[in-house]
Amino acid sequence: MEQFRITPIFGDGDVGLFTVTNAALWMALAVLCVIGLLVLGTRRRKIVPTRVQSVAELAYGFIHKMIEDIAGKEGLKYFPYIMTLFMFIVFANLLGLLPTAFTSTSHIAVTAVLAMAVFIGVTVLGFVKNGTAFLGLFWVTSAPLLLRPILAVIELISYFVRPVSHSIRLAGNVMAGHAVIKVFAGFATVLWIAPVSILAITAIYALELLVAFIQAYVFTILTCVYLKDALHPSH
Repeated sequence: MEQFRITPIFGDGDVGLFTVTNAALWMALAVLCVIGLLVLGTRRRKIVPTRVQSVAELAYGFIHKMIEDIAGKEGLKYFPYIMTLFMFIVFANLLGLLPTAFTSTSHIAVTAVLAMAVFIGVTVLGFVKNGTAFLGLFWVTSAPLLLRPILAVIELISYFVRPVSHSIRLAGNVMAGHAVIKVFAGFATVLWIAPVSILAITAIYALELLVAFIQAYVFTILTCVYLKDALHPSH
C-alpha cells in the first residue's frame, strides 16, 4: 500500500502542517489542468472549435444540463462551483493513473473535505433560502401521521450521513482500483502467469479510466441532488 503514502516532496522528515507533500503537489497539478483546459484552452475561442475548446465546451454543456435537469434553473447560479468540483475530481483521478503518480482522491482526507464543503454549503443555503421551512425536508407529509416522527428521525440520520457516504464512495472506489492493479502487477513477476497478469492489468486500467469519469459524475450528480433539496426542501 506504499502507493497511498503521503510523503514530503523535499527531504524525508515528518509531515507537518506546512510540509509540501506528494498529495499537495498532485492536487496542484489537477488545479493547473483545470485552468489549462477551461481558461487557457478557451481564451481564443473560434467558430470552428479546436480540440481543447471542444472538450471544454462538452464539459460545460454536460454539467450545465445536469444542474438544470436536477436542481432547475435556480440551481444554475451555483454552476461555477459544481463545474469546478467536477473538473477537479476528473483530473485528480486521471492524473493518478499516470505511472509513479499519486492519486489524491484515494485519500478520505481529501474527499471528506470536498464532501463537507458540499454538505455545509447546501445546509446553510437551505436555511438562508427557506428559513425554518427547510426542516420540511425531514417531515414526510405524504406519509401517515403516526409514521411521520419515525420517518423524520430516519431522514435526519440519513441527512447527516451524506458527507460520509459522499466521501467514502469516491475514495473507496479509486483506492480499490489502484490496489487491484498493484496486486496484478505483483503477479507479473511470475513468469508462467505474467501474460495473464499483464492482460488483467490492461483491462483493469481501461476500467479505471472509465471509473475516473464515473466517480466524478456520481459525486457531482449527488451534489446537484443535495442542492435541489436545499432549494426545494418540501416533499
